[in-house]
Amino acid sequence: MLKTDTSQQCILLMAPQPFFQDRGTPIAVKLLAEELVRLGYDVHLLVFHEGLNLEIPGVTIHRTYAPWGVHNIPPSISWKKIVCDFFMFFKGFSLMRRYRYSLVHAVEESVFLAMVYTLIFGTPYIYDMDSSLAQQLIEKLPCLRYISSILQFFEKTAIKYSCGVVAVCRDLEDIALSYAPGKIIARLEDISLIDDAPVVGDNLREKYHISGPIMLYVGNLEGYQGIDLLFAGFQLALEQGVSGNIVIIGGTEKTITQYIELAEGLGIAKSIYFCGPRSINELGCYLGQADILLSPRVKGNNTPMKLYSYLGSGKVVLATDLSTHTQVLTPEISCLVPPSREGMAKGIRSLLSDSELRRSLGAAGKKVAEESYSLAAYQKKLAIFYNKIFDYITS
Repeated sequence: MLKTDTSQQCILLMAPQPFFQDRGTPIAVKLLAEELVRLGYDVHLLVFHEGLNLEIPGVTIHRTYAPWGVHNIPPSISWKKIVCDFFMFFKGFSLMRRYRYSLVHAVEESVFLAMVYTLIFGTPYIYDMDSSLAQQLIEKLPCLRYISSILQFFEKTAIKYSCGVVAVCRDLEDIALSYAPGKIIARLEDISLIDDAPVVGDNLREKYHISGPIMLYVGNLEGYQGIDLLFAGFQLALEQGVSGNIVIIGGTEKTITQYIELAEGLGIAKSIYFCGPRSINELGCYLGQADILLSPRVKGNNTPMKLYSYLGSGKVVLATDLSTHTQVLTPEISCLVPPSREGMAKGIRSLLSDSELRRSLGAAGKKVAEESYSLAAYQKKLAIFYNKIFDYITS
């Protein structure tokens, strides 16, 4: 049930990301901002200086100052992101002094900025957990494992002193509950981004002169995504007599060049096509042209946003058998393989040789997406969560 009067409730939504960009977190932030407006809240969105200027009805967008020489900010933790977080703190501080916010909704590491604001201004905050920051740091910089207990302490503190937590998947919900039993938590999964709008986009087979099956990957090309593993498995599958192609949508000029060189070194370049970034509006078009959809991720415990669109397309998903995937995927709706060269090759071989298996798994996945990961389900969970939060902070 929606609140009867939210007109005086102003929310500062902090998202330490370039905005807007056609990739996971910015897309999720845009959806969240739109739905908070729909619920009747006045939303101020604070983001990095970089990104496409976008107008969202009902949302006031604020940007941090642009640090000299800082551009092309990557999705994962980096020195560029840390510098931008520093500038975000001061911009957020200025906004906190200027406006009377009822609540701060802090995404990812901005939660630590929100904690400081709470100490100074007394404004409560929500921690939007897109990942475990402690785990993410250790995976990015293995040397930090020696101070893992310190990193976990900071993560626990952020959760403990929040008025509620938004977790994007079951594993993150479990982490939050282990740190703060009884905390108000919403498991707010992402949704399929495929809609009923007219399909637009290139015909991949015609544009790149592709013959044979298409295996499609959509997303950034950071190391945790497992593209190295995918290429190694594909090389083995080709050696075993498989015939197929990999099409990759996404990446930066730097990461695309890196993986072109890897493909050439493995002798598989003639069967791999790099399309570069594409608009999210074209996603349905490209997924519809694929025979198999790929998610070879090797690290992390948050569920990739693309999985929901993958499932919604009705095409079979080939993914590594890790928690990042199995919170949503099961053997009944996808092909799950061990995160090894042999496992990936076996999955590719199995799906390319059996069109009926591809069809049945794809249909089962689409049914699950329609039932559990729809916009209506997202809206209901968000409304219930925010009602609980405001009941808590006003009681």
